[in-house]
Amino acid sequence: MTILAIILALTIEQFRPLAISRINDVLAQWSRLLENRFNAGQHSHGVAAWLVGVALPSVLVLVVQALAAWSNWLLALLLDVAVLYLTMGFRQFSHHYTAIHVALRSGEIGQARQLLYQWCGIDAERLGSGEVARLAIEEALVASHRHVFAPLILFALFGPAGAVFYRLARHFAQAWAERGGAPDDAFGEFARRAFAIIDWLPVRMTAASFAIVGNFEDAVFCWRTQAARWREEASGILLASGAGALGVRLGMPIGGDDRFGDRPELGVGDDADADFMQSAVGLVWRTLVMALLLLTLLGIASWAG
Repeated sequence: MTILAIILALTIEQFRPLAISRINDVLAQWSRLLENRFNAGQHSHGVAAWLVGVALPSVLVLVVQALAAWSNWLLALLLDVAVLYLTMGFRQFSHHYTAIHVALRSGEIGQARQLLYQWCGIDAERLGSGEVARLAIEEALVASHRHVFAPLILFALFGPAGAVFYRLARHFAQAWAERGGAPDDAFGEFARRAFAIIDWLPVRMTAASFAIVGNFEDAVFCWRTQAARWREEASGILLASGAGALGVRLGMPIGGDDRFGDRPELGVGDDADADFMQSAVGLVWRTLVMALLLLTLLGIASWAG
């Protein structure tokens, strides 16, 4: 039933995309409410807020999940599909990526820059087409993990509660990291560390999947030798493996501008362009197909056992 729920959720999303901005607004209000109620500048307050904001809703979903599975398989399937529809999906990022790809293909660099700004908030006014493609590929590789593969992995392991747990943990880690406080802010420290632990296994499973469906040797080489140089560990692993699998060079300084921070070179091969954007789409889809096939085989083996 796991594989059926995933296929149904992805199919529904393709024909009726979720208004993700509404979900984000609700989560933003929830995180601000908890911060206002709990934040007195201490680490323990952040732990308490995280338990209420992330752990408690996940436990409630786990209870509902168990009751649905006990009462009726159709009810359990509907719960699975509903949760997946709300927590994962390509359309949360793919329409931005596709629009940039089409603009670059058409030679409309100005439009591509504007679309990149709307998607990522990156001021791309002075960037060339290759730099726009490079940043778009980087964003898409990380987004495919956070919006598709990581929720899928947690769902496969723990059911709907796992997908909800990941989605909430990611939001709170990001929201309390971007609230304007210092990087070592005591209140948001626990949320950031907890998400890093939660995401540890999914990040490596996604990176390994990129390697399997792409250029395996280059992906593993880049992962082992380059990922640690990136400013954020999880993104470094995903980008290094993805770049090696695609045979493209990512990272590197952008437009001679230090606004983008330290960007060591990741990957091997040629510079990014619109053709590599299409290759990145193929890499993500092959990874999804492989994941679905693996889940199908595991389901058959479980049923046979």
